[in-house]
Amino acid sequence: MISVSEALSMLFTLVRVQETEMCPLSLSAGRVLATPIAAKLTQPPFAASSMDGYAINSIEADLHAQFVVVGESAAGHRFEGKLGAGQAVRIFTGAPVPEGADLVVIQEDVERRGKLITLLTEKDGNSNIRPAGQDFCTGDIMPAPRVLAPSDIALAASMNHANLPVFKKPVVAIISTGDELVQPGESPTPDQIIASNTYGLKALMEANGAETRILPIARDNRASLETIFSLADGADLIITIGGASVGEHDIVADVAASLGLEQSFYKVAMRPGKPLMAGRMGTSLMVGLPGNPVSAMVCGHIFLLPVLRAMLGLPKEPAKRLSATLSHSLPSNGPREHYMRASQKDGYIKAAERQDSALLTILSQSDALLIRPPNDQARAAGEQVEFISIS
Repeated sequence: MISVSEALSMLFTLVRVQETEMCPLSLSAGRVLATPIAAKLTQPPFAASSMDGYAINSIEADLHAQFVVVGESAAGHRFEGKLGAGQAVRIFTGAPVPEGADLVVIQEDVERRGKLITLLTEKDGNSNIRPAGQDFCTGDIMPAPRVLAPSDIALAASMNHANLPVFKKPVVAIISTGDELVQPGESPTPDQIIASNTYGLKALMEANGAETRILPIARDNRASLETIFSLADGADLIITIGGASVGEHDIVADVAASLGLEQSFYKVAMRPGKPLMAGRMGTSLMVGLPGNPVSAMVCGHIFLLPVLRAMLGLPKEPAKRLSATLSHSLPSNGPREHYMRASQKDGYIKAAERQDSALLTILSQSDALLIRPPNDQARAAGEQVEFISIS
């Protein structure tokens, strides 16, 4: 067996970064920007008022000074001309500041009678003007790679980009294996169960930038497995669930090898998730997950998400580890790294009492995986422990 960190490192060596494509701005949220983009203009393109008021020359802005209003500047409709001595322009938020003005007096600080205004307060040092280029200038860069958040989309739009260069979504084919499985909504026999892992992993992959294909359930025979593997042709990542152990019915590794799998490793010193397998099969990266529901989902968080991020051009790094205060004592850990389902709140974390790898209810109630290093000593309430967020 190899360690979790060794398995991740080996997986990263198998990753091939996706090609890029142009994506309409309106469809780019959540995609990964592949190359930096440069602003095509300056924002704001002119000195603009940040308040409703009157634009004047600050040299003349004495208490009770009076000005003649000679025009108006509104958003999209600038005042044409230059201010002279003793003149003011009515101005609105976002409107261009007229030539000759360097101060906007807010309307609450002015008394107006007809076309004459009187300043009611002294200058406070705030011009109420946004200078040209205050946000960004032509040529300023949005760096990449980055997952495009809504604020990034707004910035790209402001930079005048209608399409963005993004990494293509990895195509992920998910294959559940086993004679005991039926699809959700079907009626299982007394000896069968529902193929739940498929749909949990599909949701996990799609929430993090993949395009997923659920393939038919592969039965525990070579012909069925070979047929289903052929349906995965063209996928960037093939995920098999179950059949990766050493029982007589666990034939995924043998069939995959006969179809060209170059196995990188098999078995990881972790719980849950020990019977993990990975390698390359032609142009596809293949990861064989254990069949236990929680094991598969935990491996999804620990291995598949970092791999998916790497395929999308993001840094090759493990899931981010956080720390919290243990709210109760824990016994010593065994020789394998243990990812315990847990709940964390207000800086404290509590591991679930039941950690059986078949209990999806416990996983559903958890928002964290509390990490126990191999051979970790017993832990007392109040000690700091590490965890991975899965919420």
